[in-house]
Amino acid sequence: MALYDLKTLLSENTYPGRGIVIGKSADGKNAMIAYFIMGRSVNSRNRIFEAFDGGMRTKAFDESKLSDPSLIIYNPYLQHGNIDIITNGDQTDTIRDYIKENGEDGCAFIKALHTREFEPDAPNFTPRISGILHYAPEGAFHYQLSILKSNNGNPDACQRYFYSYNPLDGIGHFIHTYKCDGNPIPSFYGEPEEVALPNTAEELAQLVWDNLNEDNKVSLFVRTVPLDGGEPTQIIINKNK
Repeated sequence: MALYDLKTLLSENTYPGRGIVIGKSADGKNAMIAYFIMGRSVNSRNRIFEAFDGGMRTKAFDESKLSDPSLIIYNPYLQHGNIDIITNGDQTDTIRDYIKENGEDGCAFIKALHTREFEPDAPNFTPRISGILHYAPEGAFHYQLSILKSNNGNPDACQRYFYSYNPLDGIGHFIHTYKCDGNPIPSFYGEPEEVALPNTAEELAQLVWDNLNEDNKVSLFVRTVPLDGGEPTQIIINKNK
């Protein structure tokens, strides 16, 4: 698989929608997560990210302009023990709750997401994208990504894809809801894109934020976890201030 330039993938696509990047820093010292949201409607653009203890939520920037919270207000990131969960919808809670109730047997991510499907926002039927990182006490980690989507726009069948990775220095995997802009918007297809990653949270945040379409970008969350047991770094950037 080709190693993509994340800057190029973002700057040449006006609307990848919502996106997840997970991988390992170039120097091999950090696990890295990035999650961004974009919007075309007033309702979608009227959002910010807000951190709380053990997670991060979306919320309306201007409550008076919030018309439908059902698919835009959720917890994109939740932490559970030695597990980080990042998604583009309320399936973050589905995954966390499944693990809390059933334990982590190596298949909990897959089992939890088999209870969910794509978003009911016809005609787009936006895919649900999800990621999970498992950290080991000795500093190792591995991660999984998933996408749940309609059958080429046909809502009668949900297609569920899962990908599992052992991390390599400087390599990440990028999955996003839409292939590009359109009407209806075409869903992402193919395997997650393998991308080169920098060393630090600050570098990753700048790389992603600076190359998202200026009109459509809304918020960005970046989290890096030192594999030597150090304190994680989290960065939130909101277009609405």
